[in-house]
Amino acid sequence: MLVVSYDISNDKLRTKFSKMLIKHGGIRLQFSVFEINNSKRILDNLKVIIETDFGKKFDGGDSVFIFETNLHEAIKYGNAIHRDKSLLYFT
Repeated sequence: MLVVSYDISNDKLRTKFSKMLIKHGGIRLQFSVFEINNSKRILDNLKVIIETDFGKKFDGGDSVFIFETNLHEAIKYGNAIHRDKSLLYFT
């Protein structure tokens, strides 16, 4: 399973991002947190879409975290890539 959490300041971009997650099987857990059944194909598709369609549109404070719960790893985009501290989360 993937858990995708985001903080996007632009309303229109944030809405577009959430609709993209829903289109890819995302189930909303909270306003900006989605659960997605994981497969390598889905994760690869999400990475490409975020990097090509959204990455250049992010403001300095926007961030996206993708948690791969089976690997206990996180993929970071936007402002989140600059955070060098380890993340602790429970599954």
